[in-house]
Amino acid sequence: MDNREKQKYILRAEVFKALSSPVRLAIVDYLEERERCVCEIVEYLGEKQSSVSRHLATLRNAGIVETKKEGLNIYYRLKTPCVSSFLGCIDAVIKEQHEEKDELIRSL
Repeated sequence: MDNREKQKYILRAEVFKALSSPVRLAIVDYLEERERCVCEIVEYLGEKQSSVSRHLATLRNAGIVETKKEGLNIYYRLKTPCVSSFLGCIDAVIKEQHEEKDELIRSL
C-alpha cells in the first residue's frame, strides 16, 4: 500500500472517530431535518451547552457539519448530507445482525 492510499484510510478513520459518540450521532440525526441553532441542539439532547459545543466542534473539524452565524445565534447544518445515507446503511447492518442473532437463538 502506498502513502497516498494509507492517507485515504487515515482520513476515513478520522471521520469514523468523529462519529464514534452516541451524542454526536444524535446530533447528526437531528440535523438531518434542517439546520439548527446551538440552543435547539442543547435542548433536544438535554446536555450542557459546553458539552454540546465540544461535540459540535469535533463534527465541524471532521467536515461533517458547518456553521452559519445570524446575529447572536450560530446555526449548524450537515455539510455533507450523504452522512445521513451512510448512517441509514449502518442501521441496515445492525438490523441484519440482530436478525441473524435472533435466528441463531431460535435454533437453540
